[in-house]
Amino acid sequence: MTPVHFAFSTTFMLGLTGLAFHRTHLLSALLWLEGMMLYPFIALSIWTLQLESTNFSAFPMLLLAFSACEASAGLALLVATSRTHGSDRLQSLNLLQC
Repeated sequence: MTPVHFAFSTTFMLGLTGLAFHRTHLLSALLWLEGMMLYPFIALSIWTLQLESTNFSAFPMLLLAFSACEASAGLALLVATSRTHGSDRLQSLNLLQC
């Protein structure tokens, strides 16, 4: 495993462990998810630069577009949750309650 692959895999795993252990607020969970989506974007960008091919140049932009859509949907859920429940704490949310 090259040092670049090791760095990307450890940063992705750091984001995954941060998402697993720091789940007190919905905003912090969304930030960890954005960090996790940033690492594959950078890895795909470097991969397309190393291949020197224009065939794969759309994949990083497509991933970035999906990440932006995910962020906007997450922020909309954050606003809706804070309006209905009064806070964004994940412990105060009850999935069984309508």
